[in-house]
Amino acid sequence: MQKSKFSLNPVRLFKDLKRKDHVHVFGAMDILKYIGPGLLVTVGFTDPGNWAANIAAGSDYGYTLLWIITLSTLMLIVLQHNVAHLGIVTGYCLAEAATKYITPKISKSILSFAVLASVATSLAEILGGAIALQMLFNIPVKIGAVFVTIFVIIMLFSNSYKKMEKWIIGFVSIIGLSFLYELFLVDVNWTKAGISWIKPSIPEGSMLLIMSVLGAVVMPHNLFLHSEIIQSRRWHLEDEKIINRQLKFEFTDTLLSMVVGWAINSAIIIMAAATFFNNHIKVEDLQQSKSLLEPLLGTNAGNIFAMGLLFSGVASSITSAMAGGSIFSGMFMEPYNIRDNHSRIGILISLIGGLLVVFFVGDPFKGLILSQAFLSIQLPFTVSIQIYLTSSKKVMGKYANGRFLTTVLLVIAAVITFLNIKLLATLFIS
Repeated sequence: MQKSKFSLNPVRLFKDLKRKDHVHVFGAMDILKYIGPGLLVTVGFTDPGNWAANIAAGSDYGYTLLWIITLSTLMLIVLQHNVAHLGIVTGYCLAEAATKYITPKISKSILSFAVLASVATSLAEILGGAIALQMLFNIPVKIGAVFVTIFVIIMLFSNSYKKMEKWIIGFVSIIGLSFLYELFLVDVNWTKAGISWIKPSIPEGSMLLIMSVLGAVVMPHNLFLHSEIIQSRRWHLEDEKIINRQLKFEFTDTLLSMVVGWAINSAIIIMAAATFFNNHIKVEDLQQSKSLLEPLLGTNAGNIFAMGLLFSGVASSITSAMAGGSIFSGMFMEPYNIRDNHSRIGILISLIGGLLVVFFVGDPFKGLILSQAFLSIQLPFTVSIQIYLTSSKKVMGKYANGRFLTTVLLVIAAVITFLNIKLLATLFIS
């Protein structure tokens, strides 16, 4: 077996793509042809759960927790790139591969836990959409959650969400760009921000928020979703040159998309620090957060913020439900297919499960943060099966992880596990 020749180095990537043994020279149109899966994942980690976790982190601790955005995004780039390779090379999503290559007891236990993570994600997305409806139309949160859930189910089961997908991504992107643009309108201490991006710090009482931010960025359901979306293109059926080429373009898609997500998430923390932390204002619900957009949008900030939150909730509810369908159908060695009963059952488990939990959430803002912390607790299990599968020559052939990449992945798993143990210890001691 040959070792995989893929490099994480963008400069080497560019040179490789210009070699004569590739079908085309690296160009903008070639990249655009394969951009997509990464952007869909980006919608997932700029969702209402992220908004809540980032706003709470910025308002409570200023710039201090920016490092977790950087760390989470770096880990996410490696993990998403790695799981996408699994889909391209094998034609199986992560759930299908786990079912095929891992003993049933282990695979079903981990995949069942992953379904629960999808439920926790849907909880955050539905709750975010419901809070937005309350802000816009004064609809009670629980009733709004029912409306959001029904709408998303109709969109998914009718496949009509595809017609709205670009509009939803576009609107959410505008809100993200608004946060980025506002950085030039408010008084930001860039020295502190720059240091905080790279210097880890764990202030007293911050572990829950750290893990919420981690879970909100490195979302386990997105690992399943990314492998599902990318394998559905059936690149593994092409010849070796085509597969090598897709592997390289996939990294470009993943890298660009994750950097966009890093910038938006960082901007939200910075804005919360400048708007709330510097003025000693504690944020206890998302409605307070509309003031983040006031420097740019003035008195219309509340409505614009709420519309962005609504579209974000709907878009990410769709992706979390698709992930639930992919995981559940993968347990039966079937790809995601909206016309298949297993996919539909997985979707309903994710959405209805999330909706039911909403009725037991007393504090919506805290519910959003806790749901993201739950994702971080599930994450080590998903990452473990991913490392096992992508490092196996039986599964990946010559595209199996090399020694260096395996080491990087194991370090990521160790960091995530350590932070989770620290969180649980903190909660247990308190």
